Amino acid sequence: MIEHAALQPKGKVQRVLKNQAFKWFCVCCASASVIVLCVLLGSLIKQGVHHFDLDFFKSPPSRKPVKAGLGPAMWGSVWICAVCALTALPLGVATAIFLEEYKPKNRVVKWLHNLLQLNISNLAGVPSIVYGIIGLTAFVQMFGFIGNLNEPGFSFGTREDWYYFQLPFGRGVFAGGLTLMLVILPIVIVSSQEALRAVPNSLREGALACGATKWQMIWTMTLPAAIPGIMTGSILAISRAIGEAAPILVIAGIVFIRFTPAHLMDEFTAMPLQIYDWAGRPQEEFHRVAATGILVLLAVLLTFNATAVFVRQKFQKPLQ
Repeated sequence: MIEHAALQPKGKVQRVLKNQAFKWFCVCCASASVIVLCVLLGSLIKQGVHHFDLDFFKSPPSRKPVKAGLGPAMWGSVWICAVCALTALPLGVATAIFLEEYKPKNRVVKWLHNLLQLNISNLAGVPSIVYGIIGLTAFVQMFGFIGNLNEPGFSFGTREDWYYFQLPFGRGVFAGGLTLMLVILPIVIVSSQEALRAVPNSLREGALACGATKWQMIWTMTLPAAIPGIMTGSILAISRAIGEAAPILVIAGIVFIRFTPAHLMDEFTAMPLQIYDWAGRPQEEFHRVAATGILVLLAVLLTFNATAVFVRQKFQKPLQ
């Protein structure tokens, strides 16, 4: 082996050694990350396994750690994520189709199109707390133009009715869902655009050559081919919305809520807020309850991520 290495050029031997050194450096970094993750998960499981039972999912928060549960927070997360998904996904996919399939040819309009694309790409990196402040100003207070939090400018029904509606929205489910919509909307747009770009132009040209209109080509050829990528990006975006705490903290604040929301204008809490509340208390027992809540939240996020991987592997097909 030594004789064989000696026969090789000096530069080649150095490249091989650098390649092996970099390889082992990457292996060590990956192993260290996995070890740290396993230690954190082991610590959470050790602290939170005692409270992990069916009552924990159904019980409301309590001042006693033994009776504390995640029920209203889970339903609050379901409510705001449902509002977020129903608003962000259609708007994001439609925006991506407009930006990707209806590219302008006029020079001035094209410049505005590129400026809009640049802003959307930059918005994906804006801290979520900024969106929380925007949601507080635009959705909760509506810039102070229509009433205030104590006296809404417009209301329909009473707070006991399931169809109750008011303007401004206040610190309710609807405002929280729309704020999360702002957080994930750039992600949905960018991921949908990437999925549309992956569709070969030959499919578009073939549909147009057969006499299809622009919209018929998009609806029957481009969009169905891009659905797996769009679904993957959308699922990952919703999983991020579930774990967001900063914008919801600005909207709802840390409130002690023992009930599930009854309508879109009702007050709410979410899993990240409830975990933050438990972790900030001085009692050691509440820290264990917070560890249980973190395990539940991690399970939900891993489920969403696994679903995204399954969708990508199951439905994505090679396009020609």
